[in-house]
Amino acid sequence: MAEAEEQEEESEEEPKLKYERLSNGVTEILQKDAASCMTVHDKFLALGTHYGKVYLLDVQGNITQKFDISPVKINQISLDESGEHMGVCSEDGKVQVFGLYSGEEFHETFDCPIKIIAVHPHFVRSSCKQFVTGGKKLLLFERSWMSRWKSSVLHEGEGNIRSVKWRGHLIAWANNMGVKIFDITSKQRITNVPRDDISLRPDMYPCSLCWKDSVTLIIGWGPSVKICSVKERHASEMRDLPSRYVEIVSQFETEFYISGLAPLCDQLVVLSYVKEVSEKTEREYCARPRLDIIQPLSETCEEISSDALTVRGFQENECRDYHLEYSEGESLFYIVSPRDVVVAKERDQDDHIDWLLEKKKYEEALMAAEISQKNIKRHKILDIGLAYINHLVEKGEYDIAARKCQKILGKNAALWEYEVYKFKEIGQLKAISPYLPRGDPVLKPLIYEMILHEFLESDYEGFATLIREWPGDLYNNSVIVQAVRDHLKKDSQNRTLLKTLAELYTYDKNYGNALEIYLTLRHKDVFQLIHKHNLFSSIKDKIVLLMDFDSEKAVDMLLDNEDKISIKKVVEELEDRPELQHVYLHKLFKRDHHKGQRYHEKQISLYAEFDRPNLLPFLRDSIHCPLEKALEICQQRNFVEETVYLLSRMGNSRSALKMIMEELHDVDKAIDFAKEQDDGELWEDLILYSIDKPPFITGLLNNIGTHVDPILLIHRIKEGMEIPNLRDSLVKILQDYNLQILLREGCKKILVADSLSLLKKMHRTQMKGILVDEEDICESCLSPILPSDAAKPFSVVVFHCRHMFHKECLPMTSMSSPVQFCNICSAKHRGPGSAILEMKK
Repeated sequence: MAEAEEQEEESEEEPKLKYERLSNGVTEILQKDAASCMTVHDKFLALGTHYGKVYLLDVQGNITQKFDISPVKINQISLDESGEHMGVCSEDGKVQVFGLYSGEEFHETFDCPIKIIAVHPHFVRSSCKQFVTGGKKLLLFERSWMSRWKSSVLHEGEGNIRSVKWRGHLIAWANNMGVKIFDITSKQRITNVPRDDISLRPDMYPCSLCWKDSVTLIIGWGPSVKICSVKERHASEMRDLPSRYVEIVSQFETEFYISGLAPLCDQLVVLSYVKEVSEKTEREYCARPRLDIIQPLSETCEEISSDALTVRGFQENECRDYHLEYSEGESLFYIVSPRDVVVAKERDQDDHIDWLLEKKKYEEALMAAEISQKNIKRHKILDIGLAYINHLVEKGEYDIAARKCQKILGKNAALWEYEVYKFKEIGQLKAISPYLPRGDPVLKPLIYEMILHEFLESDYEGFATLIREWPGDLYNNSVIVQAVRDHLKKDSQNRTLLKTLAELYTYDKNYGNALEIYLTLRHKDVFQLIHKHNLFSSIKDKIVLLMDFDSEKAVDMLLDNEDKISIKKVVEELEDRPELQHVYLHKLFKRDHHKGQRYHEKQISLYAEFDRPNLLPFLRDSIHCPLEKALEICQQRNFVEETVYLLSRMGNSRSALKMIMEELHDVDKAIDFAKEQDDGELWEDLILYSIDKPPFITGLLNNIGTHVDPILLIHRIKEGMEIPNLRDSLVKILQDYNLQILLREGCKKILVADSLSLLKKMHRTQMKGILVDEEDICESCLSPILPSDAAKPFSVVVFHCRHMFHKECLPMTSMSSPVQFCNICSAKHRGPGSAILEMKK
């Protein structure tokens, strides 16, 4: 196989083409003979040799047919587009054109070497039986209607014809002076493109011709490349000129001598003959030929890729020994040399992946395979992925390798298990643990247990994390529980292990043991565990522990589940912890003042001991509290405010007031108390107590005005007593009195205005008419209120209550009370409705 190397061995640029040596039959041929020329058809290859043989080959290089044409070198082989006719010329002047599948044949021997031959692309058609040959002159052979061949000279006199290419109706050939194009339809030569470097021997550096399409000719000669476009001439420019002309659209120089050209989309494939100078001997020598892909521009070109080819015998070859042939349908390029035939082809996605793998760009290779998975043939995404994982492991990037396992291994349980064991061998089980599948697929329990044991030996926190994250059915729970218990024997107070053991017990539905551990650890999840698994029967003897851990949450839970743990049971359990008992009963009382009534007497002592600020609100809100017991406790503890409240509630207001004045010495509170009781005797007691105490008198003067006549107090003040702020207090009394007078007058005005407004409204209402029609009846005789004969006289009385009577049906009014009232409304005690309308006719 030919070796293709970049000029820079370590280049990261991916080659555009791949190469392989054409072997099988070609190898046998070139061991005994040398290749002189070759032509390519989509279906087969035709190879000419120096010993005058022509071989037909399949694309793998196997010989399918052999022709002995001449004892000397075959100069050129030409095929028509159908691949059914072949033309051959040799160094001894022989020319043969024959059908590969028919008896049709032409033989001619000239007296000079024939260098080139080209059959009409549509030679298979009877109207296109034409071919050209070239030696010292270019001859066109055509078969006449009598099946006889006639020849005509197309060109001569400029040296040997060395290259020819026929495309459609155009023939291009090269001689010593340049390149000509002939239009076979109009029988006119339409251009002459002169040779640039006439110093090069045309026999050593032959011209390379290539039709890109039916109107674009590419010329390579020496280091020069020209791209010519055949165009139609405008009718106004015709005169005696050909109907077509040629325009050179691109022209540039290359670094080496051109041995062959071929199109590749809008680019060019160029086979170059290379000579280099030895650094040691300073002599020129033949280097490896190069195959370049270039992008033509108008006056220069851009190199896309360049490969140096190691072909057999390249050291002895000249420029004329290399040929480049190509298959248009498959973008195959054949580099022909005397001892070797190398096939270049565009790299496919498999080749791209090969190159990425060779450069250890595994991630890019994996991505390329995923994108083109329908087109790749030699590679499998899984194989690339496994190679990528191995590469990462070799580099020591264990975490990345483990993370990639998720994507690469997918749902293949067997591969997962294999990779886990591989990570175990290199001591990296921890790296792969976060990425193990936990659902689809599920690996063998042993795999998960192996990883858990690894963490248990070295990383308790990591072990606890896995237990939390992994479902409990992935592994044998009892095995792990036993392993944790064994470790707890060495470190019995390790909170991480204890918490993890509780979680394992929970997975195993051993809630009692789990709850005990949680309570020991005072773990926040204990209440969630109780609720989730309904463990109320298990906590009846653990209420104190729960309360010690979080009394608020514990009380809420106990009160929310009274049906499962009774109030009585909770109070009994907390008997030895009165402070906790108080917290429970206090919250119970807040929720419902009546549920815990049997414990209200007990709560008096509990409030007095642990929560005095809430004692007075409790006494006020509770109707089940024994007042005598409460009074006794409050008096023992000298709780004045609570005692005052209890005394007043028990009806002993005077004692309560006395306590306020004597114990609290708070005149404002005493006044407020008197206001609440609204008892004249209390005010009298308050005045008597305050009469010799100037500060109290000031307080009374400021607040008594709206409840007791201030004169009663002022008359009792002793002459000469000095009272603080007396003037301000008297002014305030007067202001309060004026305010009361103003308020009364204002209310009186509002009342008069409202009464007048309502009276007018009532008068308007009573003055309105009332509809009386045939459907109305007398409420007394129940006959229609209106007579059937409208001409007869009648008299009707209608009350404001809408009851109607015939006047004769009403009782006679007395002289003392001429106002008439509705009998019905008067009987129902709705208030009398006087007659508002009397109708007569």
